[in-house]
Amino acid sequence: MAARISASILGSLVVSLLVFAATPADAVPAFARQTGQPCTACHIGGFGPQLTPLGRSFKIGGYTQTGGEGLASKIPLSAMAIGSFTNTGASQPGGAAPNFGNNNNPALDQISIFLAGRVTDYAGVFVQGTYSGVDRAFSLDNTDLRLTTPLSLGDSELRIGMSINNGPTVQDAYNTTPVWMFPFAASALAPTPAAQTLLGGGGLVGNSVGVTAYAWYDRSLYVEAGGYGTYGPTLLSATGAALGPGSTANIAPYVRVAYQWDWNEQSAHIGALFLSANINPAISEHTADGSQGRNRYTDYGLDAGYQYLGSGEHIGTINALFVHEQQDLQAAFNTDTSSQTHSSLNQVNLTTTYYYNNTYGLTLGWQYIWGKANPLLYAPAPITGSANGKPNSNAFIIEADWIPFGKEDSWLRPFANLKIGLQYTIYTHFNGGNADYDGFGRNASGNNTVFLYAWLAF
Repeated sequence: MAARISASILGSLVVSLLVFAATPADAVPAFARQTGQPCTACHIGGFGPQLTPLGRSFKIGGYTQTGGEGLASKIPLSAMAIGSFTNTGASQPGGAAPNFGNNNNPALDQISIFLAGRVTDYAGVFVQGTYSGVDRAFSLDNTDLRLTTPLSLGDSELRIGMSINNGPTVQDAYNTTPVWMFPFAASALAPTPAAQTLLGGGGLVGNSVGVTAYAWYDRSLYVEAGGYGTYGPTLLSATGAALGPGSTANIAPYVRVAYQWDWNEQSAHIGALFLSANINPAISEHTADGSQGRNRYTDYGLDAGYQYLGSGEHIGTINALFVHEQQDLQAAFNTDTSSQTHSSLNQVNLTTTYYYNNTYGLTLGWQYIWGKANPLLYAPAPITGSANGKPNSNAFIIEADWIPFGKEDSWLRPFANLKIGLQYTIYTHFNGGNADYDGFGRNASGNNTVFLYAWLAF
């Protein structure tokens, strides 16, 4: 029996949390207004989502920290909007997406509304609803509902908690994990590599519900475990979500461990992740079929990060993630969409960032995906295909940012928040090759992307 989550089950989970947490005197505010802190206290560059040690503590602590004053600190809503311009090295015949041209496309990427912050001393929420101007559709975006409490163990604190969230790593506090890693904004109108690991590509993000329990000892050792099941067809439709590779046939186990050090205005961590999912292949956006077998994806991840915060004048970060995926593609083999029953895929993400005065930023990123050739799984096709059946893609990303607000003395703090970014992605390999990688004459450099965006939050 497929491990699909019905609307009634998810609704019960949400209602249970809110009923347990509800107190008339404590509405849920946006984070900066709730804590009374400038955005730079919790975010590198004074703009999300890259977190400082304080920001990680706030998230693991269930979004419950207070300190703000006045009516604004009691308002539970925030909003954001992203507008952009996308240019690719070569045009995309037929249009970059429905209702868009072949190239040089302006777009209203998204508008999001957030319910975010403390409910009680022991509960907090982060719920994002998004309208995509590219897909022209609404969806329930990143969602994380928490129950948590601190315990005393001698001179140390042990915080325990539970998260109900809609995808692996949505609840994670480190920017080395897939949902929150660089690039924090990217074009929805540019081609992206066909091969992605289940963990690194977010195949269960936004279309599943997970319940995880966690413990954080002495603000250093973090341990979390739980499981995920994909939504059923009704809930997929209601939340504006679609299946990724398919629906979970049973609960998909997830484990996360990390150890963090903080010293002399610096912070570092190392960690590991595990996700295993038995998948009934998708036959449409909302339905899956396991009658021809199932595909199992087992992902092992290692991550590490370092932050130099200093006095706030010069800030530097390094983040790294490696994911190895073992694939048992029995269903794909039985339906002639995979050349073999067993395969593997690997993914590396490495990012380094520098900010001056939390205002001017430069980020360099490297993304590399590689694995076994699979001519049926990675078949020739215009733009999206592979001429040699290999999944290998290699990209370098350069981004320059300007963030004028978010500081202690910023105008209209914390309501005015703006990020202007100019991003350039360079592909040396795409879907297995450089020249004529798709078998239809397109080169990897044709997918090089200039992405100019403005990100407003209030």
